[in-house]
This record gives sequence, C-alpha cells and structure tokens, in this order.
Amino acid sequence: MRLHRLDLTAFGPFAGTESVDFDELSSAGLFLLHGATGAGKTSILDGVCFALYGEVPGSRPASRLRSDHAAPATRTEVVLELHVGGRHLEITRRPEQQRPKKRGSGMTPEKAVTLLRERTDGEWRALSKSHQEIGEELKQLIGMSREQFCQVVLLPQGEFANFLRATAAERGALLGRLFDTRRFKAVEEWLKERRRAAEQRIQTGDQELDNLAGRLGQAAGPGAEPLENWLPEGVTAGRVAAGPTDPAAHILQWAAVLRCTAREWHGIAAGALSLAEEAHARARDEAGAVQELHGLQQRHATARRHAGTIAGSRAERDEQRARLERAHRAAAVEPALELREKAASQHQDALTARRSARAELPPDLAEAGAEQLTRIANELREELGSLTEAEELERLVGELAARRDRLEAEARGDDDAAQEAAGWLDGWEPERLRLQRRVDDAQAAAARAGTLDAERDQARRRLDAARERDTHARALTVAEDRHRVAWDGTAVAREVWQDAREARIAGIAAELAAALVPGESCRVCGSAEHPDPARPSGRQVTRADEDAAYAAYQRASAAQSAAQDELSGARAGRDAALAAAGDTPADELAAVYAALDGEYALTVRAAADTHAAREALGLAERERDRRTVQRHEALSRAAARTSRREELDEQYERLGGQLRRARGTFVTVADRRAQLTWRVGLLATAAQAVDREHDGAQRLKEADAALSDAAFRAGFDTPGDAARALYAPDRRLRLERLVAQWRDEEAAVAADLAGPGLAAAAALPPADPARARAAVDATTGRLREAAAAHAAAGTRSADLDRLGAQVAAKAAELAPARAEYARIRRLADLSAGTSTENQLKMELETYVLAARLEQVAAAASVRLQRMSSGRYTLVHSDARSAGRSRSGLGLMAVDAWTGTERDTATLSGGETFSASLALALGLADVVTDEAGGTRLDTLFIDEGFGSLDEQTLDEVLDVLDALRERDRAVGIVSHVADLRQRIPAQLRVVKGQSGSTVAQGGGARVTK
Repeated sequence: MRLHRLDLTAFGPFAGTESVDFDELSSAGLFLLHGATGAGKTSILDGVCFALYGEVPGSRPASRLRSDHAAPATRTEVVLELHVGGRHLEITRRPEQQRPKKRGSGMTPEKAVTLLRERTDGEWRALSKSHQEIGEELKQLIGMSREQFCQVVLLPQGEFANFLRATAAERGALLGRLFDTRRFKAVEEWLKERRRAAEQRIQTGDQELDNLAGRLGQAAGPGAEPLENWLPEGVTAGRVAAGPTDPAAHILQWAAVLRCTAREWHGIAAGALSLAEEAHARARDEAGAVQELHGLQQRHATARRHAGTIAGSRAERDEQRARLERAHRAAAVEPALELREKAASQHQDALTARRSARAELPPDLAEAGAEQLTRIANELREELGSLTEAEELERLVGELAARRDRLEAEARGDDDAAQEAAGWLDGWEPERLRLQRRVDDAQAAAARAGTLDAERDQARRRLDAARERDTHARALTVAEDRHRVAWDGTAVAREVWQDAREARIAGIAAELAAALVPGESCRVCGSAEHPDPARPSGRQVTRADEDAAYAAYQRASAAQSAAQDELSGARAGRDAALAAAGDTPADELAAVYAALDGEYALTVRAAADTHAAREALGLAERERDRRTVQRHEALSRAAARTSRREELDEQYERLGGQLRRARGTFVTVADRRAQLTWRVGLLATAAQAVDREHDGAQRLKEADAALSDAAFRAGFDTPGDAARALYAPDRRLRLERLVAQWRDEEAAVAADLAGPGLAAAAALPPADPARARAAVDATTGRLREAAAAHAAAGTRSADLDRLGAQVAAKAAELAPARAEYARIRRLADLSAGTSTENQLKMELETYVLAARLEQVAAAASVRLQRMSSGRYTLVHSDARSAGRSRSGLGLMAVDAWTGTERDTATLSGGETFSASLALALGLADVVTDEAGGTRLDTLFIDEGFGSLDEQTLDEVLDVLDALRERDRAVGIVSHVADLRQRIPAQLRVVKGQSGSTVAQGGGARVTK
C-alpha cells in the first residue's frame, strides 16, 4: 500500500483545504513531519486513518473531527489517493456534520458521505457510494483492521515502550487485538461451557441416583440395612456429587440385597395368609349353621304367638267379612241410586230457574204458559227488525253534524292565519335591512382578519428572534470568558508538560543511578562497580511527574475544545437571530405583537358571524314567502266554504225530523234497540225454564221406579237398606285387602306349625349366634392382618424391583456421560492452564500469542542488533511468572556484551526507544504476513527520538534509511531539532490563530 495524496478540508486544526503530496515526500525514502505542539501533526495521520476506515485512532467520535476555525459553509472532507492491492483508488469521506440551512436561519444536520473512485486507463471511474460496501472493499484490499493498521502503519512508539514494560496480561491484550485470536479464546470458553454442561449432567444424574436410593430405603422399610454401610469411606447418602467416585455400583449391590430380603419376607407372609384363610373359612361355616338353627327356632316361636292372636280376634274378623259381603250386593244397586240422585238434582235446578225467570216478568205474565211467552217474544223480534233503517238515518245525521262543526273550525283557523300573516308582513322591510347590515359587517371583518394574521405572525417571529438574540448575546459573553480562560490554561499546561519532559530526559541518567545497589549489576552497562554515579542537577523529575503534567495538559486541551465549541455555537446563534430581529428592543416588539394580537382576536370573533348572518337572512326571506302564501290560501278557502255550509244545513234539518220520529221516547235508536232486545231475552228465558221444569219432573218419576226394582233384586227390602249397606270404593277396597291379609296370615301360621323342620328345631337347645359371630370376627381380624402383611410384602418387593431397574438404567445412562465429562474436563483444564499436565500454566490463546510474539521478537532482533551495534537482541520467554500469574508472554533482552538476559523493563531511555522501534517494525512485518502479505510502502513513526544520543540516532536513522531498499517510505513525527538538519524531505505544520496550515519540501507553502 502506497499513499499518493491527502487533502484535508475543515478537518481538525485545519480551517481550509490543506494538501500533502506523499509522492514527493516518499521520493527521498525518509521524510520528517514536524511542527509546534498542538499544530496538528497527528491530525494528518488521523486523516489517513479516517479516509481508510471512517474512524480515527482511539475512541474519539466522528462528530469532533470538524475544525472549530472553519467557516460554517465549509464542509469537513478528507480525500486520500493511494495504491493498494494493485489498484489505484481515491477515497472521499465527509463525516456527519452541521451546515447552514438553505432557507431561513440556523443549522441543519447533514448525513455522512463516502465515495470510492478507481483510476483505470487514465480516467477516474466511480465505484460505490455505500459506507458498508466501501468499508468491506477496503478491508479486503488492506487486509488489516483499524487497530492493526494503527499499530503497523502509524507506529506509536510510546505504546511499544509500554509494551516492553507491560505484564503478560497487558501484552496479551495488545497482541490479541493485532492478531485476532478471539477464535482461540472462544475455544477456551466453549470447552469451559461444555465442561460446565457435562458436570451439570453428571450432578443431575447423581442426584437422581441419590433420590432413587432414598426411595429404595423408604420402600425397604425401617428395618432394612442402610445405604451408608455399602458406600466407600467419606461418601454419605444424600451427598453424591460429580467427581472421581461413582456411587452407582455400590447402590446397585445394596439394591440387590434389599430385593432378596423382600422376596423372602413375601414368601413368609404368603404362608401365614393361607393359614388365616383356612381358620376364617371354618369359623364362617360354623357361624352359618348356628344362625340357621336360631332362625328356625325364632320362626316356630313367632308362629305360636300369631296363632294365639288370631284365635282372640275371630269374632271381629267374622263381622268384617259379613259387612264386606253386604257391600258387594249393594254395589249392584249403586248405578240406580246415582241415576235417581241426578234426576232429583236436575228437577230441583229447573224449579229454581222457573221461579227466577217468572220473577222478572210483568204481573200479567207471571202465570203464563210457555206457548204464550214464546208468541209475545216473536212479536218483539219483528219490531227490532224495523229499527235497522233508523240506525242508518242516525249515522247520516251524525256525519252531517260533524261536517258542519269542521267547516266552522276551519273558518276560524283561516281567519286567524290570515290576520297573523298580515301582521308579520307589515314588519318585514325593517327586519330585512337589519339582517343585511349584519352580513355586510361580518364579511368586512373576515377580510380584515387575513391581513391582521399575516402582520401578527411577522411580529411574533421578530419577537421570538429578538428574545433568542438577547439569550445568545448573554451566552456569547459567558462563552468568550470561558474560552479565554481555557486558552490561557491550555498554554500554561502545555509549557509545564514540555518543561517536565525536557527535565526528565536531561536527568534520566540520575534516575537510573538512583536505582543502583552496591554489589549488583548495572542494568545499563552490566558492571557491579559504580565508581561515579550520575547526580541530579536539581529536583529530580520522575516519570510520574511527566505523566501527571501530560494528563493536566490533556484535560486543559479538552476544556479548551469544549469552550471553543460553546463559543462557536453561541456566536452562530446570535448572528442568525440578529439577522431575523434586527436591533429593535424586545420590549417594543412585544408591545407591537400584543396590540396586533388583541385586534386580531376581536376581528376573528366578528368574522365568525358571517355564516350565521347569511343563514338568518335566508331564513327570514323564506319565512316571508311562506307568510304570503299562507294569507292568500286562507282567503281562497273562506270564499269556497260559504256554499258548502248552506247545502249541509238543508240536509241536516230534513233528516233530523225523520230520526226524531224513529227514536220515539228514547234518546237514540240504540237505546230503543237495547230495551227491545232485553225484553225478548227475558220472555225466551222464561219459556225455556217452564219447559225444563216439566221434563225434570217426568225423569224423576221414572228414576224412582227403576231404583225400587234394583234394590229388590239385590235382596234388600227397601232402597234405603241398599244405600246404607253401600261402601265407598276406597273403603270397600281397604276392607277387601284386610280380609285377604287375614286369610294369608292364617294360612302361613298353619303351615309353619305343621312343618317338620320347625318342630325339630324347637326341640333342640337354644342357639347362640353372638358367640359364633365373635369367633368369625376374630378370625376375620387375623385374616386381614395376614392379608395386609402379604400385600405390603408384595408391594415392597415390586417397588424394590421397579426402583432397582430404574437405578440400573440410570447407572447405564450415566456411564458414557462420566467418560465424556472426564475427557472434556481434561481438555478444558489443559486449555485454561489449570491442569497439572500444563506445566507452564499457559492458556490456549496465550500459547498462540506466544508463537506470534516469538516471530515478532525474531523479526525485531534483526533491526535491534544493527541499532545497538550488535549488542542487544530480543527473545521470547516461556518462563513462569511470579505468584499466580500466567506464563508464556515474557520478553527478554539478550546483552551480547555481558552474555546475560535482562528484562526489557531495565533498558535505558535510548535503549527502550531502539527496542520499541525494532519491535514496532518487526510487528509490522509479522502482521503484514498474517494479513495475507499486503505490502506496506508507507510507514509513520511517532516521537521518541529525543532520548537518543548522536551515535545511536545515526544508527537508528541508518536502519530506517535501509527500509528504502524495500522501496518503503518512512515518515518520522518528531520535535527533535537535529532531525531537521539530517532529513531534507520535510512536512511542516504551522499553527496560527485562524487554524493550522502545512508546508512541504524546503518550507514553501503547499498549493491549495
């Protein structure tokens, strides 16, 4: 990869566009990048990194890349032209930033932009505008991540000096990022996870075995041998865990013994159950015989008692049988009795109805016969028929009267409507004028409201802008004070840090001399004698003092950047608000806005009445039309109504005379019809009552004759005797059942007393069933106990067989899992460095990084030998670290002059620089090979040359100059003044109040 051109616009400290021609600088092979502190030397390297990866070294956000000195309209942009992977490319990147709005005032965000072009056949061709596509394309061509690029191409000497003094863990972190050994760390974590999972499976299985063992103990009962007697020493039941001890075999042996013991007890319980069943059967048979004898004896005694009872009630039973016989004969007379009672009842009802009907008749008809009453009723029916025409005449007269009343009501309504319409129309013209004025006023207010709204909005915007202008003016004053204080603080902190750095470099010999111990070798020369150790010239400045001064400078610089951002924001806001509001005070603008707002509110309320006013006018006009039509129609109806009224009056008088003659003395024809109808009904009812009374007397006489004949045939002297002997059906049924029961009872008693079995049983001694039942209960209890013992033994044996099979299955299931756990545990401990087989306690990732570090040390030693005149080489060490620290990433410096190995932390300042530079160059070679062999033709080395003496500086420059043999260009970033004389090709960064600029070559300003 070779860089050709870099253009920086509004980037970092550069306010305008600055261009760097790397082709011109690289032609010499070695070039110097120098400038005052804070001028922006590192920003050039940041621009290269940002163009390639869209990010800068470290954790700074892209939003902080914009220059505070740049004009608001100038876009922040980085353009890099380079050759990589055999292709000539141009990368353009613009970060997300704020730009002025195209319309109105203020700023608006602009999205990030990435462009990629390729030069083919002498012309540039656009390839992509996608951030993701361009990022993937460049990463494949370069073959390195951003972290690797920053370590390999932008060599930070300070970090490699720290690498020499770092612990194994710190070295591992840096090498892990560069060589991307995350997959090996992932293997370690995968093995740990597999080990935990396998261990969890074994623990779960052993716990299940332990639970099964507990259930075996519960099933065996309290008298069984406990599991503890079968487990090895140190292992107790309920405490089984994954480990070298496998409890399955011991649990299986214990379960087999429990099963054998359970089967023996089950056989014993079966024999006891058989004996108990035989004894219970004998007792049950004997109790049955005793109970049967007792029953026969009880039946015989009961029969003798019943026979005595029957003999005592013989007379009563004979009397009831005689009554039942008479009741049976009287049942044949019962239909005749019922018929006579029905005829007598009907005759009595007819007599009552006749008396009631004759009581309603006139006195002259009280004793009339049925024929006379029927004749008079027929005459009244003929008179009712003549009233039909009179009813129709009455209906017509009623309709004529109703029509006369309606005409009268209509005449009164039309008169009222005509008078009302005339009164309303008299006041129409003044009302119309009033409504028209209301419409005109509302329309004028609506037109005025639009004008006032525009004026009010303009006044409000000016008022808001004036208030924002005043706020930004106050903020600008505060921001200027803060920026002035921060600027002064940064300058003081930078001077303090530079003074501390120069003082420490000057007194580093005294610092090393202070660590000398009599009799021990010097870390610089290796001698055990110290005849003339260096003395500090004044107060000794330590590395801690230098780091503290640098940290204070960084904090002050960050505070200055924040103050600059605040100042730029306040100034931009003040200018935008001033352009919108002008110089008018906010109070005056507020008064103008308040007056316009009040007038606008009144006008809007008046304009809101436009629709209502138009609706009111239209409604009034429609009402006028309706009233006019109403008056005209009322007058027309009154003229037509006069002729109809005269015709109705003539018809009403003529028909009314005929109706009065038809009514007679009654008010209405209906009243006369109702009176005639009532008289016809009364006469017809009386005639029917006389006929029914005559018929009833004849049927009663016939029923008396039939009853006398039936009583004689049934054997009774009179019908009264038959009636007295008659029983109700339910009573007769009860008596029949009682007589049948007596008959069955007497037969049963006779049969029992005559049977031979009962007589023989009565002759034997009395039976004792209670004693027999007690004997059966006793044998039943013993049988239940034996059955329960047999069932419990069978259940125990079955449970132990089932649980034993489960234990065997679980043990067989866990056997492969235990073997797998042992294998995974061995691999996990070996990769984690905790196994006794891993004597160096080296993790898998560390082992891979150790191989990479060995390659880096070998590549670095080639250059370090030359820079140290053949004295030092770097070697990788696998030696164990002190304490509990891991090994594998040790780094030693071999001193060829003394033949000893030294810790790289004991090297002097100049030696540390040489070693770190060699290490950085060696790391660049190894990472390049690891990334696929991408050739790196441009390298940058940042600081550290101030700690070298003149001879060592020459040797280092010779090594760097030798890189040109591989057609490489090396850029040195340094403040050392002597380098400006030694390196002719230079890129100088000049700092100024309006931003930094760059000058190339002999100091001429680079063409923009």
